[in-house]
Amino acid sequence: MTLGWAPSWRIARRDLHAGFRGLRLLFVCLFLGVGTLAAIGSLTSSITSELAARGRVLLGGDVEVGMTQREASAAEKTELRRLGTVSETIRMRAMAQRTDGKADGPAAVLTELKGVDGAYPLYGTLALQGGNYAPLPADRILIGNALAERLLVKAGDRLRYGTADFTIAGVIADEPDRVSEGFTLGPVAIVSMDGMRRTGLIQPGSLFESKYRVRLPAGADARTVRDDLEKRHRSDGWDLKDHERAAPGANRFFERMGQFLSLIGLAALVIAGIGVSNGVSSYLAQKRGGIATLKVLGATSGDIERIYLLQVAAVAAVAIVVGLVVGALLPPGLVALAGDILPVQPGFAVHPLPLATSAAYGLLIALIFTLPPLARARTQPAAAIFRALVDPRRRVDWRSTRIVAAAGAALVAVALLTAREPVFSAAVLGAVVAVLLLLLALGWGVSRIARRVPRPKRPLLRLALANLYRPGAQTSALVVALGLALTLFVTLAGIQTSLNAEIERTVPKKAPNLFVLDVPSTEEARFKALMTREAKGAQLNIVPALRGTIVAYDGKRVADMKERPEGAWFLRGERGVTYSAAVPQGSELVAGKWWPAGYDGPPLLSLDAEAARILNIGVGDSMTVSVLGREIEAKIASLRKVNWDTMGFNYVLVFSPNTLKSAPHSLTATVTMPPSKDGAVTRALLAAFPGASVIAVSEVIGQIGGILEQMSSAIVAAASIAILAGIAVLIGAIVASRQARSYDSVILKTLGATRVQVLGTQALEYGLLAAVLASVSLLLGMGAAWYVIVQVFEFGWAPDWFVVLATLGGGALITLGIGLAGSIPLMSVRPSRALREL
Repeated sequence: MTLGWAPSWRIARRDLHAGFRGLRLLFVCLFLGVGTLAAIGSLTSSITSELAARGRVLLGGDVEVGMTQREASAAEKTELRRLGTVSETIRMRAMAQRTDGKADGPAAVLTELKGVDGAYPLYGTLALQGGNYAPLPADRILIGNALAERLLVKAGDRLRYGTADFTIAGVIADEPDRVSEGFTLGPVAIVSMDGMRRTGLIQPGSLFESKYRVRLPAGADARTVRDDLEKRHRSDGWDLKDHERAAPGANRFFERMGQFLSLIGLAALVIAGIGVSNGVSSYLAQKRGGIATLKVLGATSGDIERIYLLQVAAVAAVAIVVGLVVGALLPPGLVALAGDILPVQPGFAVHPLPLATSAAYGLLIALIFTLPPLARARTQPAAAIFRALVDPRRRVDWRSTRIVAAAGAALVAVALLTAREPVFSAAVLGAVVAVLLLLLALGWGVSRIARRVPRPKRPLLRLALANLYRPGAQTSALVVALGLALTLFVTLAGIQTSLNAEIERTVPKKAPNLFVLDVPSTEEARFKALMTREAKGAQLNIVPALRGTIVAYDGKRVADMKERPEGAWFLRGERGVTYSAAVPQGSELVAGKWWPAGYDGPPLLSLDAEAARILNIGVGDSMTVSVLGREIEAKIASLRKVNWDTMGFNYVLVFSPNTLKSAPHSLTATVTMPPSKDGAVTRALLAAFPGASVIAVSEVIGQIGGILEQMSSAIVAAASIAILAGIAVLIGAIVASRQARSYDSVILKTLGATRVQVLGTQALEYGLLAAVLASVSLLLGMGAAWYVIVQVFEFGWAPDWFVVLATLGGGALITLGIGLAGSIPLMSVRPSRALREL
């Protein structure tokens, strides 16, 4: 008689209450994987949702119009005022100088100077420390706390910008539109529009950005207004945003970083699935006698399946629910730990989609990895169950195979359908599966080779080799566990050392000391003379600086494209544009010819070779670039390979001099000299050119290093879960072979072996596996690290091989230690107990 679901559940519940201990590994593995995915997904959704919810405040309006190196004309301003209330700001890099002459701090600091009108801010509040904001007089300034700390100034002190002095009116506590302003090279300072003009910094050719925020009437649709403005001002160099995507760069970064970390979490969950399978196999091995007894008493295969499927499902459900709860509660704590690193500080909110996705992953992984051992328990006859220790059956029936295949397809479908970049997600999942299959094949090969090698004379080594192929051996599971753990250790070491090398090695060797910006183009001779006087022998690279937007190429308008080519970052917004009579420093001509000296024909353009490859264009094709609101159509005369890691002035677009020489512009320069001269040269430059900005490269390196360190920390945190999953697989393999090892231990001790000799046998077994896996793990781990560094983040590949090899050795010792620690309890097993469990 077949048992129904209710009687099956009563038996399952009673048995589970007595033996939950055997399913702890199932619980831990699912909890780790689901909790990690839920936490990453919830944090990403919290940040992106907060960016969307606070769009008007972050943008400073419903619609924003940005322009570079110019202000809106009277007609343009009138057009914008017809749409609603308008607030105007101007933002530029400028040097803040102390006027008191004290030597207790730096004399000048690079800042982001921002001029605001009386309507600012249209949304949100500009908060001050210990005071309220009111429109500023022309001689007052507000500064960020970072600027106050660096210059050692406070409210009431005076600062100089350009040719104007200002009294500090207060310290900024919160700038509402800070996130939408994007990346900055220094702390912020805010003055009125009249104060900005007092500085004398805004000159023809100066690099500044004007922004016009519009507060639309109630009921007006910001997206419609933006689309209409884009159609009517395609050729005017307008950079348009609306409040729904107030900070597209931040949105894009967190969405992609969230996807990358989620894929790491999914890989960890897949790895943990092997631990789930081992845990369930071990649990069912412990229940071998009960299963056989039930079958002898008349229980059908369906009854056995229902009883133990209900047990596994109950534990899996609890693990998934707990993982979801922890994943939902964790983001506020992560936000608090991150502090000012995040662009917004989202509060607590439950995000159903990432939780539902994480739950689906957990359920599918549980089904994929628990069904095979359950199927073997269901289909084996009672006699075969008792012989399982010496004659294990590995085959799974066709019905279970179909279900596992369907669940695997569903897992891939969920991963691809929820991914921002399905191709990338598919590649990551494919790589994880390929690694697992490779390790399984390697485990099979190790067993076959161990069976055929000549038997060593030393008993311990002979026993260690026999353990690799004897009945019930967990060699494949151990190879997967050790291989995954070692591969992950190597991957992390490769990623971290390459990220460190990006700053610590590559940049300092090739970087200049100073960047000098906003030198008037008419003052080039005076600038050179000053540098010759103050820094004799210094290497100068002086480059004209303009801004431009690629509006068309090869007859195609960028604005009309529904989807831009993958990797075409240079099509988003304005980019640096220059002109040069010769091939610029840091570039190598790879196709076409450079224009001759004194060329005075139609506009010519030299394009970065990688950009040309992405756009599928080449020498002879045309490109249209909007510079200062004027569209310039130029013929591509040459392609250049640009060495981007020199930290010099590298441009995607370089025009022939006759095209832009007459346009208003400024000069930028790099200065390479002994570091001891930095301070004196900076003071001399600011005294001679008050409107110039001087950037110390060490400060830029510090900021970039901080960003890379944050990225590295996020990767390490997510990958640590994968390492824990790999360790769980190792523990699962040890647990799955516990009964066989208990029996072996008892027999060996009965024959006179000491505890040290028994542990030594297992240490040799694990050591042999680690030695075999070392080269494989090194190859796989460095391959994964290379892909992350070069293909995902597009950095240089420069791992520290000493650290990588030391990490591999340390990881091997850690995993061996875990394996031996799991074997220590077997030393105290009594012979009577071990024999009764057979």
